[in-house]
This record gives sequence, C-alpha cells and structure tokens, in this order.
Amino acid sequence: MNHGGHNSVSASAPASGTDKTILGEVIPFGNGTARSWVSVNQQGHPTAIGVTLTEAALQGLAADVTPGLVWMAEYILALPEEAKMLPFNHIAVNWNPRGHDPSGVYNVPHFDFHFYLISREERMKITARGEDLVKIRKPLGTGAIPEGYIFAPDSEEPGMGGHWADPGSHEFHGKEFTSTFIFGSYDGKVIFWEPMITKSYIESKQNVTIPLKLPTQYAQEAYYPTSYSIRYDARRKEYTIALDGMKLRHQAVAAK
Repeated sequence: MNHGGHNSVSASAPASGTDKTILGEVIPFGNGTARSWVSVNQQGHPTAIGVTLTEAALQGLAADVTPGLVWMAEYILALPEEAKMLPFNHIAVNWNPRGHDPSGVYNVPHFDFHFYLISREERMKITARGEDLVKIRKPLGTGAIPEGYIFAPDSEEPGMGGHWADPGSHEFHGKEFTSTFIFGSYDGKVIFWEPMITKSYIESKQNVTIPLKLPTQYAQEAYYPTSYSIRYDARRKEYTIALDGMKLRHQAVAAK
C-alpha cells in the first residue's frame, strides 16, 4: 500500500466517541491545504476514512483544465499506515471546473473524491485507448457493485477506467445535482469508490451522512464503508468528505 505523509494524530477529522483519528498526507490545494486521514476505534479497527479541506482550499482553483488529461487537476493523497485494514490504496481528488458529461447533469463545477483500491502506478497503465478499452469494459462479477448501478456510456477515462452510476439518483430525475456516488472498474474488478460533490454544495456548509447502496460481494477481506458524509467544522473552518460506517466484509461473502 502506498503510505506516506505525516502519520500523526489530528483532532479535526470527525472521529466519534473514543475513536482516534490519524493524519495521512497534507498537500497544497487551491489557496489552502487538503489532508487525508483514517479514524480507528480502541481495537485499532478503522471506522472512517476521508479528506479534510481548509476553507481556502476551495479558492484559487484552476478555472479551466485540459480535457482528457486527468492528471492536470488531480490531487493525490497518501494514507497513514493505520489504513492497512481498509481496501483503499490512496485518495485522488479531481477538480472539474466545468464539470463533465452528461451535459445538463454533471456539467457544473464539482469534485470527484476517488478512493482507489489500486496503486497510482497501476492506474497510470490505464490508457483507455485501443485494446485497453476491452479491459475497461470487462464485465464485473455478480454483486461486485450495488444492484441497479449501470456502466455509464462513454465513461472510459485514462488513469481511472470505467464509471458505474445509479440511474435512480436524484440528478437523473429532475433535481439539481448536489452529490452522488460512483463506482469505478477495470479488468473486471472494482477499483474505486467515489463521492462526487459540487463545489457549491460543499460551500453550503452541510452536515449530512448519506447511506450507500452496497455491493453484495467483495474481492478482498477488509473494512468497507456503508455511508459517506459531508461536513463543515465552523470552529476550524474546514470541510470534510468521508467514507464511514465501516464494516468488516469477507471475500466473496454476501453483505449483511
């Protein structure tokens, strides 16, 4: 696992009760900073993982990026060693100043918070060109993604793979896109979990926890989230996006 960064306790991430939150990597982001973290309980088991942004991080961002060049607006965050019981390797936050397709749905300024299950080196081999498209479109096993999710047309991206969306989500039914949850796949495997959230929704200083539609089969035994949260800390003037409600899942065993 690609660990790194500071590995110290941070009091600012949303640990609950007696949970301890360990800081991962801190990087420049906009006019501020972003940091990764993981919360663990007294037994050392992970309870949440996330990204915390200072208020200034949402200012000074690029007004435009070059289409098709995923690395141009991507911020990579390594994870602390305490994340080893999670399936996630690193976090990549992508800033989309003009949004992306489908037009009329996601073409508003937003962030993609990718929690990757593979390394950055493995991601760089995903070209989304030629024969690689066959790997991106390779079917997933039964239950690998939540029931009802579909492979989004023309969603193949270099460094990412393919994207799976929930057609039942509010933004496809006449409501304004605020946040949604995406899964990604490559070569027949799920490779990321992704909250996708508009800049304006984050800046509206929400404190919400949204239950996830869940897979029924898991490729590796680890702690997986059952919800995601968007929070604002008025005292510290920070925004936090987290995967939480962790539960231990066993390999190829139905979730309960």
